[in-house]
Amino acid sequence: MRHHSILLALLIVTASCKKKPVTPEKIKPNVLFILVDDLGLHDLSSTGSSYYETPNVDRIAKEGVVFTQGYAGSRVCSPSRATIMTGKFTARHKVTDWIGAKSGEAWREHNRYDQMLPANYTHELPKEDISLAEAMKAGGYKTFFAGKWHLGGEGSYPEDHGFDINVGGWDKGSPIGGYFSPWVNPSLKNEKDGENLSMRLAKETASFIEKNKDTTFFAMLSFYAVHGPIQTTQSKWNKYQSKAVEAGISDSGYIMERKLPIRQVQDNPVYAGLVEQMDDAVGVVLKTLDSLGLDKNTIVVFTSDNGGVASGDSFSTANLPLRGGKGYQWEGGIREPYFIKAPTLTKTPKTIDYPVTGADLYPTILDLTELEVIPNQHVDGVSLKPLLEEIVLSERPLYWHYPHYGNQGGDPSSIIRLGQWKLIHYWEDGHEELYNLEKDPEEQNDVSEQNKSTKENLSNNLLTWLKTVNANMALKDLEYDPALNRKRHESIINELWPQLEKKRLDVLSEDFEPNEDWWSSNTTLD
Repeated sequence: MRHHSILLALLIVTASCKKKPVTPEKIKPNVLFILVDDLGLHDLSSTGSSYYETPNVDRIAKEGVVFTQGYAGSRVCSPSRATIMTGKFTARHKVTDWIGAKSGEAWREHNRYDQMLPANYTHELPKEDISLAEAMKAGGYKTFFAGKWHLGGEGSYPEDHGFDINVGGWDKGSPIGGYFSPWVNPSLKNEKDGENLSMRLAKETASFIEKNKDTTFFAMLSFYAVHGPIQTTQSKWNKYQSKAVEAGISDSGYIMERKLPIRQVQDNPVYAGLVEQMDDAVGVVLKTLDSLGLDKNTIVVFTSDNGGVASGDSFSTANLPLRGGKGYQWEGGIREPYFIKAPTLTKTPKTIDYPVTGADLYPTILDLTELEVIPNQHVDGVSLKPLLEEIVLSERPLYWHYPHYGNQGGDPSSIIRLGQWKLIHYWEDGHEELYNLEKDPEEQNDVSEQNKSTKENLSNNLLTWLKTVNANMALKDLEYDPALNRKRHESIINELWPQLEKKRLDVLSEDFEPNEDWWSSNTTLD
C-alpha cells in the first residue's frame, strides 16, 4: 500500500507540474466510458443483428472508429473489468474468475464432477495497482461511476479506487431485485416503483455531466444490462415477439456443444427488449452531451466485458457465426463490440483490424487526454492512439488465462493470439487447438497437425509467459469420478436440452406470462 501511495502521489505531482495553461483553443477532452455487461459482438444492429435494434449505440460506431478485432480481457465479467481498470491481463492481476465463484475443493459443492479443481483467485481489485480512475483523477479529472462494479466488497468499491462519485456500484454482479424498482442496491436508492434500472443509471450519468459541464470529467456508465435474469416491459416484449413471428420461428433453437446446449438463433423477445432498454439509456446520455455542446470535446468508448450468453445463465442470445459465448474459450466468449469516438483527433479511419483488448483502453485514454502514460502499471496494454491516427503498430501476442469452469460450458484453458493464429491450451489433459482466424473465424477447423511448428512456438510462448507472471493454476481433483461426470452429461442432453427448447417456444407464445415480480403492465415503465 505504501508503494502504491507514493506512486500515486508522484503521479499527481507530475501531472500538476506538467499541466499546460488551459486556453479556449486547447481544452482537455472529457471521457465517457460505456461498458455493457454480457453483450455479444453480434448483439447490435451495426454489428450484424437483424433482430435487436440499437440506433443509439450504432451512432457511436458510425461517428467513431470500429475495432473489428476487439476483445474483452476475459470470458467472464470480474477479470475483464479488472483488466480494464489495471491495464493488465488476468494471469498478471490474478482476478481470474467472477468474484464469488467457488474454487478449490469448494467447487465439489456444485456436484458437477469435473476433472479439475478451479484455481484460487484474488477477490478484489488489487489495491497496489493505480486504477484507471485514479490516474484520471490525478490528471485533474472529476471521476464518476454508475452501475455494475463487481470488483470486491466494502473497502474495494469504486470510491476506494479513484471514483469521486459512485452510483449503484457494489459487490454484486447481477441486478439484485431485477431491472425494475424496487431493486436491492445499497448504492442506488429506489425512487419510483417500476423505474427501469438502465434508464436510472443513464439519468444519473446525465445529471453528473450537466453538473460538471464546466469541468473536465471521466464518467463511466457500467450497465448491469444485459446480464441475467433478463427482463423487459410488456410493450417491448410485444414488439420483439411480433418481429420473431414475422421472421419465422424455427422448431429448434439449440445444438449441443461439448458440455451444454448452446443457442443458435436470436429470437428471445425478452432479451431483445432488455438490449433496447440499454440502448434507450445510452441515447439519454448522448443527447445530454449534444444539448450541452460537449459532444465535440468528449471521447466516447463503448465495449462489453465478455461474449453474449448463449449457454448457461439465461441462455439469452446467439453469437453466430462465432463459436461459443460467455464463459467459452472460443471467439464468441471474448470478441466484443469495441468502439472509440475521438472527436479531438482531426482524422480517424472508420475501421481498424488490429487485434486489441480491454487492457489497451487504460493507456489509450491517458494518451488521448494528453496525460502521462504509466508503463509500469498498464504493462499489458498499448495506446491505440497511433492506430487512430493511421500509424501502424507492430504485431504483439495477446494472452487469456481462465483456470476455471464457470457455468456456461467452457473449459479451464489458456489462450494466445498472435497475428492470425490462435492457440488454446486445455488444462484437463494438456491438448491444444490451433485456429487460423483469418481463414476460419468460426473456429471449426483445428489445424494443429498441418502447422506443427507454429503450434509449438505459440505453445512455448504461452506457457513461458504464464510461468513468468506466476499464473494461478487449476489442480487435478483426486476424487474425480468419470462415471458420475458421464451421468451428469447424459442428464443435460436428455433433460435440460428439451427443457430449453420448450422454454424458448413458451417465451415466444402469444399467451406468455412472466413472473409477477418483474412484469406488471401497471407498474413497469419503458
